[in-house]
Amino acid sequence: MHIHKLEKYWLVFGIILLGVFLTVLGISAFAAGNQPASDADLIDPAKVHQTAPFDKPGLHKIGDNEYELVMVAQAFTFTPGNVEIPKGAKVTFLVTSPDVVHGFQLTGTPVNMMVVPGHINSLTYTFDEAGEFLILCNEYCGTGHHMMATKIKVVD
Repeated sequence: MHIHKLEKYWLVFGIILLGVFLTVLGISAFAAGNQPASDADLIDPAKVHQTAPFDKPGLHKIGDNEYELVMVAQAFTFTPGNVEIPKGAKVTFLVTSPDVVHGFQLTGTPVNMMVVPGHINSLTYTFDEAGEFLILCNEYCGTGHHMMATKIKVVD
């Protein structure tokens, strides 16, 4: 089988790029410890409302200008509803669902999670600007899906 000289160059170039990619990926994953976002924490979906911290959903102060927002996404609503957060606060969202898969998207920010029943999803975000942010479900969850939204108000 005859392979043209330019095809050989492209083949070698592609193999070198693949090697570089896998090396960078391996160093990043194993040496630097970078991992994709995980929802490895599990919860019994039937006992969400009896299990801490979801038995007391809401905004909880955990440090100096640092908060934890515990939310439950279920049947076309987020609990708690509208939340007020101080400007500059670092907020860790803990979200779960007792019924079906929901979405959790905070518009205008990179906060976007899939909320899977039985999993505790978490993500941290710092609110540097005051204003209102809409939380909406971006996974079709049933006939009332279009009404599933709430707001976060960031105040000075």
